Amino acid sequence: MVSGGSPDVSAQVAERGEPDRAPARVGRGPADLLAVAVDTWRTARPGERLLAGTIGGLVLVELLVALLAEPNNFDSQTYHLPKVQHWVAQGDLDFWPTAIHRQVTIPPGAEYLLLHLRLLTGGDHLHNLVQWAAGVVCLLVAARITAQLGGGRRAQLLTAFVLATTPMVVLQATSTQTDLVCAAWVACAATQALDGLRRRTGWGTLLGLGAAAGLTAVTKTSGLIAVGPLLVLWGLAQLRLARAEKVAAAADGPAPAGDGRRSWLVGGLARTVGGSVLILVVAAVVVGPFLARVTAEFGHPLGPPRLRESIPMERHDPASIVVNALRIGHTAFDTPLAPLRRAGAEVIISGAEAIGVDPQDRATTFGRELFPEPAWYPDEDRVAFPLAGVLAVIGAVIALGRPRQIAPDRAGSLRAYAVVVLTAVLLHTVMIKWQPWGNRLLLYAVVLAVPLAGLWLDALFRRRAGDATPAVGDAAATGASMSGRGRRSVATVAAVTVLATSALAGVLALSYGFPRRLVGAGSVFTTSDWDTRFLRRPQWADEFRWAATAVRDSGARRIGLVQQNDNWEYPWWLLLRQPDGDSPDLVALQSVLPERPPADPASVDAIVCTGSKAACAKLVPAGWRLEFRGYVGYALPPGR
Repeated sequence: MVSGGSPDVSAQVAERGEPDRAPARVGRGPADLLAVAVDTWRTARPGERLLAGTIGGLVLVELLVALLAEPNNFDSQTYHLPKVQHWVAQGDLDFWPTAIHRQVTIPPGAEYLLLHLRLLTGGDHLHNLVQWAAGVVCLLVAARITAQLGGGRRAQLLTAFVLATTPMVVLQATSTQTDLVCAAWVACAATQALDGLRRRTGWGTLLGLGAAAGLTAVTKTSGLIAVGPLLVLWGLAQLRLARAEKVAAAADGPAPAGDGRRSWLVGGLARTVGGSVLILVVAAVVVGPFLARVTAEFGHPLGPPRLRESIPMERHDPASIVVNALRIGHTAFDTPLAPLRRAGAEVIISGAEAIGVDPQDRATTFGRELFPEPAWYPDEDRVAFPLAGVLAVIGAVIALGRPRQIAPDRAGSLRAYAVVVLTAVLLHTVMIKWQPWGNRLLLYAVVLAVPLAGLWLDALFRRRAGDATPAVGDAAATGASMSGRGRRSVATVAAVTVLATSALAGVLALSYGFPRRLVGAGSVFTTSDWDTRFLRRPQWADEFRWAATAVRDSGARRIGLVQQNDNWEYPWWLLLRQPDGDSPDLVALQSVLPERPPADPASVDAIVCTGSKAACAKLVPAGWRLEFRGYVGYALPPGR
């Protein structure tokens, strides 16, 4: 881990030697790749090795946690994992009657990947690896984006370091959430779009852009907020390149008859438009089947009204947008300093009231949640990212105002990319309501913005190491140079301190993060598999077992489900499996799908319930015995 108090480490990170480039050799087989890796490590400077070692250590420990911990994300218990179990049980991807609309209305891209692991292994032991792999993809692609924007090896390592130590990334990399998967697809779209800034796009990249856009849409539609501006950037760049080619051809003089060059140039615009259409067609092929099912079921591609109104902003007047942006920023940059949090929230609330905006307006606030909500604690669903956020903001400001300071050879590309990132963040605040767990919805933007931080940090270290020595006797120049070196040295020490703090935050998130941690209560080494699944709600563990045992002992085969929209369904799929290991026969006794009625309670052998005893009692047939214990209950017919 980088230590801000060590001048040696500061010098190692900031030192300037040979040009900051990766080895030119490109390997083809495993042996060649290993040779390139060894050569890269051998030529790396001590500071670069420290950065790479920290990144590698975090990724490997995250892999260990992902393999050891049972899936215990709250949303996964409600709809991510039950969705997979329904597909396996019915043998297709069609919808089913359910009281939890998110099981069918939320895009299922990440769950498609989980489905393959479920079919291959017969269980959920490897489910956490999907997000872990997505995290690795995010690190690699963010480093590639940094290189595309002019960053050398050190800049790429700094980018990967800042991203790898961001607590939200650390925690989600061992989870069955879907935000890292979405961020990975968005990052893939970004790096392919950046390829189009300097060269005309071929068929492979067009197909890749379409696939990335479609995979983003079928995983988490909020990611399209960034994919849209990225595709606009790509299209404008392709038009600029076509025009440049036409101008260059005209400068060479008239083309000989029959060489086809002029007609090809005339078709430059058509090629760009055709490529854009192809991208949209490929994206539609990927996400189309899911949207078609949703439209057929609810009459709208975005699902039922309750979904369309719960997350998207319902007010778009400037005052409401500003207040929403301030609340999102307050939650994203939250720190453990409670007085700072309270002061910031009070300013936002007072300011909102002063301009006539209710800071708790349901049209701009999710559900019944209330602003502010602490977000500093390392919880996978809501942890803030103040360090990565501040570094990204600084990098973005410099990229917009003085791009040549951090990427002299790619200033135009850097500024354009910064505009896209800023546009995506602004669109997010215009389109998405504030919510306590909104930080994870911003993860795609964090992944896109961190390369700007890496480039700025690298430029800061480069300027410090590259100070020129003034001529002897030039007192004024000497004084100015010493003053400049002093300021840059202070800035460098501050940057190294921030990197050290970021590393500490990442290690602490991995060690003590919730609900999967290495040490303390709930450690993956000391907590049983079943109790790990219930770390979010430990009081429910015995209740589910109690009800499932009674139902199994009754000999029931067809079991009815009674539950509300945010209840846990997944434990029933584990506890009520058939003796041969096949999926249980679970059917919903309620349904929010208009074309799919629920099962008749009289057609089942037993009923299991979660949440409300009163709601359960309404569906239990007369004469059945209903037992309830806290959150969980069951009902059996006479004689069972």
